[in-house]
Amino acid sequence: MTTDFATYLAGLPRILAGANTLFRAQDGRLLIVEPNYRQDGTWTLPGGTIESDQGETPRQAAHRETLEEIGLDVVPGALIAVDWVMGPGRPPLATYLYDGGVLTEDRLAAIRLQEEELDSWRLVSAEELGDFLSPGAARRVLAGLAALLAGTGPAELVNGRPADALPTQ
Repeated sequence: MTTDFATYLAGLPRILAGANTLFRAQDGRLLIVEPNYRQDGTWTLPGGTIESDQGETPRQAAHRETLEEIGLDVVPGALIAVDWVMGPGRPPLATYLYDGGVLTEDRLAAIRLQEEELDSWRLVSAEELGDFLSPGAARRVLAGLAALLAGTGPAELVNGRPADALPTQ
């Protein structure tokens, strides 16, 4: 039985992919944004869907989304976390988290929100993340921040938890 390549590809498992950037203020607080499209009221980091069908890479998506959402043209720094996020009713989501560096007061003052998607932004301490982000997103950001500060390279996560802490199948 011969299968053409398009049919083969159509039968492969699917995943979604997103990229975010973690920005810090000079006092160590973290930049979060309030999306207007979420029903659960949670906040997030600047970022969004990787337009892979347009040939976009995770790093390019993080850069594009930062520029679109908060108006800052900041090339992402180091990859600090990769998270495999499973959820009901959808394919898994591979999320890439990049270091955006430390923003000066002038850079923070230059933030311009994409009003079609975002209502506001704020700076929060790492301890406050759980009050704003979903539990998995808060774990991912904290793991990425820890990897960044320790200089250990990107954290490999599953639902925001260290991948090597999960049982193998």
